[in-house]
Amino acid sequence: MSFGIDNLPYGVFSRRGESPRVGVRFEDRVLDLAAALHDEVFSAPSLNPFMARGRQAWHDTRVLIQNKLTDDRSVTEQHLIPLDQVTLHLPFEVADYVDFYCSIDHSSNIGKIFRPNSEPLTPNWRHLPIGYHGRSGTVVVSGTPVRRPHGQLRAGVFGPCERLDIEAELGFVVGVPSELGSPAGAFEDHVFGVTLLNDWSARDIQAWEYVPLGPFLGKSFATSISPWITPLEALPRVPGPAQDPEPLDYLRRRADWGLDIALEVSLNGEVVSRPPYASMYWTPDQMLAHMTVNGASLRTGDLFASGTISGPNREERGSLIELTWNGTDPIKLSSGETRGFLQDGDTVTIRATAGDLTLGEVSGTIR
Repeated sequence: MSFGIDNLPYGVFSRRGESPRVGVRFEDRVLDLAAALHDEVFSAPSLNPFMARGRQAWHDTRVLIQNKLTDDRSVTEQHLIPLDQVTLHLPFEVADYVDFYCSIDHSSNIGKIFRPNSEPLTPNWRHLPIGYHGRSGTVVVSGTPVRRPHGQLRAGVFGPCERLDIEAELGFVVGVPSELGSPAGAFEDHVFGVTLLNDWSARDIQAWEYVPLGPFLGKSFATSISPWITPLEALPRVPGPAQDPEPLDYLRRRADWGLDIALEVSLNGEVVSRPPYASMYWTPDQMLAHMTVNGASLRTGDLFASGTISGPNREERGSLIELTWNGTDPIKLSSGETRGFLQDGDTVTIRATAGDLTLGEVSGTIR
């Protein structure tokens, strides 16, 4: 899949002995933007200063990079650095982090597992995109080892998590701040791009703590993101799924912000799931509208995530708790091993494609 001229995701890289700075992925190399474009905003160790410039600057810079890589290749060639010569860093400074719960298939499955004697979806689920605030300080770049968390597992029991899980998600990165609530129609004026995200989850800690206020320590220990932020402009858009009942006015869609993105989840190198993002019930413009309708401001570097991406079929589920139905139906690997939840040493990698584009990958190993 292509990291070609129609893709050009942004990241932060460094070479040995040099400071981190902003680059763009092109094929199997990184374009050093500060050197190629003679713009000091790209000498910063994060994307935040560039993202704050706004939508027109994002578009103009993207066109400029595309032109230089096609029409001015002799000049840019000297600023293209092979990937094996660089270290990739967290691509932006995370301001606030919000995680949503936007897949009707995932939410239904979790409801059946956690509340087997109740209606799977809570009464508010079809009326608003449910979300919670996470911890921005524990967002880490792909490749960072993930330590198994400790916590209360049940009444009177403290220890290491016994049911460590993953959640395959898509993260949305805010570029332009706002002091007032932003309507859904302003989505593209605020959101810079997307990144693959794995919201690691301690299911036993979560199940014991989440009533009545929802996720806390079961989620806040680590969230991994890809080192690459794909510009919103590059992504193929599709209509979102029909919604019943019709959302309130502030949540009504003004444009097509469904995204045709196919994910792939691998456990120790073996594909175990292929979740489809296009099936998500709540679209990202609705997430942003709901997140800000009460007057909450946006900051450059805010990150909000889709929640687990799952489809209606077993092979499309984006978490192990769904794939193995709470660990009772383990995944059988080709090595002969089985997995209900993650063991120490396990590596999970999430990849995604959008048409002919690749969004790269996010990976982590349990320690």
